[in-house]
Amino acid sequence: MEILATLIVLLLLCSLYILWKLYSQQSTKNCYLIDYVCFKAPCDQQVTRKIAGEIIERNRLLGLSEYKFLLKVIINSGMGVETYAPKNIIEARETSPTVNDAFQEMDEVIDTSVNDLFRKTNISPRDVDLLVINISGFSPAPSLASRVVRRYKMREDVKTYNLSGMGCSASLVSLDLVRNTFNSGKKTIALVLSTESLSPNWYPGKDKSMMLSNILFRTGGSVMLLTNDPAMRARAKMSLKCLIRAHTGANDNAYNCAMQKEDDEGIVGMHLGKSLPKAAVHAFSENFQRLVPKILPYRELALYVYRTIKQKVVKPAGKGNLAMTQIDYKTGIDHFCLHTGGPAVIEAVGRALRLSKYDTEPASMTLHRWGNTSSSSVWYVLGYMEAKKRLKKGDRLLMITFGTGFKCNSCMWEVNRDLADGGAWEDDIKNYPPQTLVNPYMEMYGWVADETDETFNREERAEEFRRSQ
Repeated sequence: MEILATLIVLLLLCSLYILWKLYSQQSTKNCYLIDYVCFKAPCDQQVTRKIAGEIIERNRLLGLSEYKFLLKVIINSGMGVETYAPKNIIEARETSPTVNDAFQEMDEVIDTSVNDLFRKTNISPRDVDLLVINISGFSPAPSLASRVVRRYKMREDVKTYNLSGMGCSASLVSLDLVRNTFNSGKKTIALVLSTESLSPNWYPGKDKSMMLSNILFRTGGSVMLLTNDPAMRARAKMSLKCLIRAHTGANDNAYNCAMQKEDDEGIVGMHLGKSLPKAAVHAFSENFQRLVPKILPYRELALYVYRTIKQKVVKPAGKGNLAMTQIDYKTGIDHFCLHTGGPAVIEAVGRALRLSKYDTEPASMTLHRWGNTSSSSVWYVLGYMEAKKRLKKGDRLLMITFGTGFKCNSCMWEVNRDLADGGAWEDDIKNYPPQTLVNPYMEMYGWVADETDETFNREERAEEFRRSQ
């Protein structure tokens, strides 16, 4: 009897241990955003109208055709005159960057942002179990992840990942990596850093498809602390509910529409092709087909199924997927964090999701203030919402990003508490949205529209520009 009783007790204890283990593993599959910081560069790195003009004037290869193209792009870029560029570009050394220029740019983002985040959260670098860095255009050895480990004296067992070449959508790729690591069941604190290296990647040629990247991309970066520890949920800002990734790189047009290559003169640059919008639409569609069931309430899903069946029965000619275009995404989402790839990208996504100007305002204002900061852009958009005190407890927020490959990644967050941190927007939020978004470059380069090949004299115009300063 004693042996039987002992076996029963042991079985009971084993069962309790297994149940506890299952509960612990399940509870640590969550992903909480403890806090985040967006980088704000020094004022002496602002790309003012004067500096932008000087940068354009320095490229001696540009003729009237290139001037007209640049003017059109700048006017339609949606950017103001307070964005930032690396020091080597501000100091007129963009055509001869050094490795130290690239390191200096990265160190500035890392030192400022990571220090601020550790100070805000009162978490020590020694507490970090997982470090993920995504920077597409600069991959030195030792890696930048190793540079951070050394800088902050992190533990010897810290897991590090250094992602390169992932483009503007890399931030959510890093987030997915963190989430998958969290599923192991061990309580973990993760540090994620998203930025882009512009210093060594300036294009000094005259291929219009490569000149675009010089205009569109600006200095920026973000750093996030995440955890799966249920005990830290109360102090976390948001909880990750789902994350969907779509990669259409098997399609040649999608793969080739945004890539680093040489122009006809052998100059390396980032090519942004005419097929990019089509590739973005395709990736967006692939992503949302899997995302929709995870973010919409049952009623809206039932309506979607009904409309889909109805469309298959009626089969209207040339109407596309009408059921998808009729979805009311606001039934499941309160806020939309869109990638700031440009006004056309924001407007296209806004139309596809049937969003109002209020919904797309955070992305448009982020583009105006900071430019396209690549993978970190959605965090500046999030910062705008928080600084405007839009984010309330229980709200659901959707992040959508696009990147080379071609990729469309999206994720949904739930806000854990009312948020009102000014962050990088602290000094500017009162001025947004501005009274007018009239492009400030029109006055400086309005003459380009009236010039012809016969009347255009580059040297005279350059001298006229210098005198106007």
